[in-house]
Parts: sequence; C-alpha cells; structure tokens
Amino acid sequence: MASLNKVMMIGRLTKPPEEPRVLPNSGSTVVKFRLAVGRSKKNPQTGQWENDPNPLYIDCEVFSRPDAKRNLADLVTRYVKQGDQLYLEGRLQLDEWEDKNGGGKRSKHKIVVDSIELLGGKSDGGGMGGDDDGMGGGAPARGRPQQQRGGGSFPPDEDQGGSGPDPDIPF
Repeated sequence: MASLNKVMMIGRLTKPPEEPRVLPNSGSTVVKFRLAVGRSKKNPQTGQWENDPNPLYIDCEVFSRPDAKRNLADLVTRYVKQGDQLYLEGRLQLDEWEDKNGGGKRSKHKIVVDSIELLGGKSDGGGMGGDDDGMGGGAPARGRPQQQRGGGSFPPDEDQGGSGPDPDIPF
C-alpha cells in the first residue's frame, strides 16, 4: 500500500524560535517554532479572495545532525525572527503524552521540517497569497539566505537592521 506524508505551507512566525537543544542520545540539534498560516476564501457576492481572520497555528520542529551538510536548526536560530514569512516542506507527526495534571492522554500534530525558504520579514512587502506566483512575500531580507535545501553556506553575520518584532503578528 502506497502512502504519502508531505506538507508544504507558507506562514509567519508567531514568536521567536525556541533556543536550540541538543538531544542526548543522537547529538542532533532541535529547534521548535510556531507558524501562523492564513487561509483565503472567495467571497460569493464580490468574487474577490479574502483572508480568513482566523489563522491556523502550527507547531514545527527542525532537526540537524552533527554530521549533516545542511544545518536547518542553525538557519532558523540565526536568521529567523518573529513575523518572518517562511515557506517550508516537511511531514506531519503525531505527538502523544500523558497530562501531568491527571488530565488523561493528550495529543497534537506538528510538522517535522525538511526544507525551509525564507521569504522575507513583514516589512519586506508581501502578504499571504496576493502575488501572481501564489507564494506570497516579496524579496528575501537583506543579508539572509533565501533557501536552505542543500549544502550551501550561510552569509557572514551582519547587522540585520529593523526596529524589532511587530506586536501585530501574525499578519
């Protein structure tokens, strides 16, 4: 029986990524973050596409092994901040656990990220789904790598500018 578990989405970070953690058994690094993903629907009266005011909030994890050529955890830690727009690909995973407060069994879906493309921050122009290419977003932010899929290198650290996180996140 064939199966496919592939997720592709564009969204904005709701807050800065968590600090990277090194997993004791494997030495891999994991970084967690939350993505707000907008939805659009066509207004039947006007025929225009409108953004749904209720975005989806998706938990994401990025893993990097110590011997890997690409280090997505480092990419997220160094270059991604609250409000940045990302295109990511990955797979859905179900986490299950027992509630510490006696609330029974709990579960949630998350995305384990395989590749990331930085589409630029909130101030870089671009909203969700408004561009002709369907990808949303404008040009990549100055001094940031546009995508990380292969064994490329990161640009040197430089002042990123900007005035800090926008309190009106996610959109």
